[in-house]
Amino acid sequence: MLHSPTRINAQARMTLIIAGAFMFLGVLLGAFGAHGLKKMVGPVQLETWETGARYLMIHALALFALGIICMTTAITLNWPRRLITVGTVFFSFNCFIYVLSGIKFFAIIVPIGGTLLLIGWGWFLWEMCFFTRKSL
Repeated sequence: MLHSPTRINAQARMTLIIAGAFMFLGVLLGAFGAHGLKKMVGPVQLETWETGARYLMIHALALFALGIICMTTAITLNWPRRLITVGTVFFSFNCFIYVLSGIKFFAIIVPIGGTLLLIGWGWFLWEMCFFTRKSL
């Protein structure tokens, strides 16, 4: 049964807020990359920017879905939500910072974000396979 709109549990609410913020920033930064950044950087940097924006948008939508799962079921998905959030920040925002600054250190951090995303999605699969079995 769906919770009342005024009674969204704390985990779902925070996940939906983060998802909304990521979506807002994804649109904003994607538009900046498409319109303002083209004149300032080369094609390789622009591709890096677009990759960061794409991953930000994809994982914003994913966090919306995870928030809805948390809102409508007893499954909390605490670790997958945390890992996907932190992984998205490390991946996408370091892509953006690297393009704007040119400092290689930020490019080195991007794979850490990708690894956190993989762990988060793996954990999600684990919980979906085994949590739901226990509850049946």
